[in-house]
Amino acid sequence: MTNSGASSLTVTAAAASGTGFSVSGISLPVTLATGQSQAFSVVFTPRSAGAVKGNLVFTNTGVTATVNVPLSGGAQTDGTLAASPASLDFGSVQVGSKQTLPETLTNSGGSTVTVTQVNAAGTGFSVSGFSLPLILQAGQSQPINVTFMPASAGSSNGNLAIVNSGSAPTVNVALSGNGLAPGALTPSPSSLSFGNVQVGNYRQLTETLTNSGGVNVNISQATVAGTGFSISGLNPPVVLTPGQHYSFTVTFTPPSPGNDAGSISIVSDASNPNLDIPLTGTGTSIPAGQLSVSPTTLNFGNVTVGTNSNLQVTLSATGASVTVTSGNVNGAAFALSGISFPVTIPAGQHVQFTVTFTPPGTGVSSGSVSFPSNATNSPTVESLTGTGTPAPQHSVNLSWTASTSQNITGYNIYRGIKSGGPYSRINSVLNASTVYTDTTVVDGLTYYYVCTAVDSNNQESTYSNETQAVIPPP
Repeated sequence: MTNSGASSLTVTAAAASGTGFSVSGISLPVTLATGQSQAFSVVFTPRSAGAVKGNLVFTNTGVTATVNVPLSGGAQTDGTLAASPASLDFGSVQVGSKQTLPETLTNSGGSTVTVTQVNAAGTGFSVSGFSLPLILQAGQSQPINVTFMPASAGSSNGNLAIVNSGSAPTVNVALSGNGLAPGALTPSPSSLSFGNVQVGNYRQLTETLTNSGGVNVNISQATVAGTGFSISGLNPPVVLTPGQHYSFTVTFTPPSPGNDAGSISIVSDASNPNLDIPLTGTGTSIPAGQLSVSPTTLNFGNVTVGTNSNLQVTLSATGASVTVTSGNVNGAAFALSGISFPVTIPAGQHVQFTVTFTPPGTGVSSGSVSFPSNATNSPTVESLTGTGTPAPQHSVNLSWTASTSQNITGYNIYRGIKSGGPYSRINSVLNASTVYTDTTVVDGLTYYYVCTAVDSNNQESTYSNETQAVIPPP
């Protein structure tokens, strides 16, 4: 304030209006001589963001009793640093590999923010893509890169701490990820020993591959080396998920006596990309085989002519496998079934078949069956015998209650093969009694009978009630 007049004046009041404006550094009243000045301060303390206007009023004893000083000011918020996203989850990452996710730093306040430190804590986490100090104007953003590179399997948690000059001096971003062990193939068993296998025979064993790692394993090739060894059931490409098993068959077929060695080679993208499974086996000489038949004599006993009887026979091999080339039957009443030739019977095992006896007539029938083979006791012979007996004769005895009608002279007997008819008369002449024997029945059939009464005028009654007779089979 300056007194520019010719005489002294007194300032009695100084008042500031407008939100955030105030006066300091002056004690009132104050008297100013001619030409004298008085310095003081006007303070602006904004309470919220935006433009503010006000007025400073001096009341004095001079010519101009009231002096106004317009006031104006602008308020802005502090710089505020925000991180997006607020957390980073890297999911599952294979050990030895890495994954990078973007993180964005934004100054959401009204003044400049300076980032002085960006620290990544936690096993396997790192940050890149920026230079410090990093100055962000109001509304400005800066992308950075956060990387997770696990050194071992298992979950990992960390934190990204961003030190800055904003209203929140430290901004934290939670970090998480899971390290996956690389895929690994584990064989079970680790080697295969087939032991002794006879030349001309084979033995099969099962091999199982397991993915014991944390990511998929792709099997691209499977080969077998060594005399007599082969594999089946493994046809690459094959994908094994973590923990998955895959089984296949390994066969040893020795071509000659002696020790054999080989291996299975599995090529994959596992941590052990070239897996070898050792194979061993010994071929042994073919021993001499013998063939036996049981029973050596097959007796069918009595069999009714017109029927047949079946009995089981067993062929067994001992010492070595035996190949039977044929079964030659001697005797027209006998036949073989249930076996096809040639047939190979492994040592210690057997095959069964059926011999059927169909007697051509009454009396004893004899025969034999011969089995030529590569056994030392070839041919092996079984004796056959059976007796044909005559078929039984069946008849049906019928009887009924006499009719109470007058002048009955006799009865007619009718027969059918279906219940309810139709029927056919089976007596050639009128039957005078109330009994009749039917001797013309056929074994294995069922017959249905009715009868009628005939009077002296040759008038025939209706059918009687029906009766049934079941004839046994032969």
